Amino acid sequence: MMKGVIMAVMQAEQLMLDGNLWFLKNRFDAAIEAYTEAITLCPDVANYWTSRALCHRKRKYRLDKSLRRTVKKLFNLIIILSRKKKSKKAHYMLGLALIHRKNYPEGIKALEKSLDLARGAHPHSYMVEEIWQELARAKYQQWEQDSIQRSWDLQNLKSDIEIAILEYHSHVEGFTDEITDSVSRKLQALNSVFSKASQSDTPTEIPDYLCCRITLDIFCDPVIAPSGLTYERAVILKHLHKVGMFDPITRQPLDPSQLVENMAIKEAVRAFLKTHGWAYRID
Repeated sequence: MMKGVIMAVMQAEQLMLDGNLWFLKNRFDAAIEAYTEAITLCPDVANYWTSRALCHRKRKYRLDKSLRRTVKKLFNLIIILSRKKKSKKAHYMLGLALIHRKNYPEGIKALEKSLDLARGAHPHSYMVEEIWQELARAKYQQWEQDSIQRSWDLQNLKSDIEIAILEYHSHVEGFTDEITDSVSRKLQALNSVFSKASQSDTPTEIPDYLCCRITLDIFCDPVIAPSGLTYERAVILKHLHKVGMFDPITRQPLDPSQLVENMAIKEAVRAFLKTHGWAYRID
């Protein structure tokens, strides 16, 4: 029994030495394996546990560093491809990478370029819808970031003006009811002005005429049918291919070739989104 314990201790120590050797050679997987075997033989030796933990940490740092280098190379490659080729996928990947870095202006620009290229090459492909989804998400994130900053700036400005009004009237001798009423009116007017200033950042209902009759989502690529009803292109095409060749509202026969881009609604959507960034939100 005693002999078996001594043999296990000696074997564990040898495994520890082997692990240290692998560690010095940056062979972290082999080192971890050696330390693990030593722990199995002598689980009460703290040094084996700490050595393995340090090895895991070094291994993770090395992998993270390698991953960062790989991502950087890939990012640079995507930039080169997007500049040299009219590749919707290159611009798409570049846009996603920039958005991930919180560079919303450049990321949105790349996604918009990708969307234009996709619509020009394959206007009815799944890629158009996918790019639009990411573009809308990015624009909502940018609006959210800018909205928080605007709200903070407005609140600080409002507080400064309120303090200035109160300080001005505090120097007037004899704080009469008339002066009190004047201060109250000014503060009410101030609240009204700043309330209106923040209205564009306050989500409300999107007008019905800017939304698809099927999904109730705001339009991206609206098309009008012979019935006079407007639908989202990808949605109505999906209906025609999977459900049947008829208008989903009027039930009249409908062929994809009869769909016409609704430029008026498209421009109205663009104008609405320009001042109501919250409407880009996709649930």
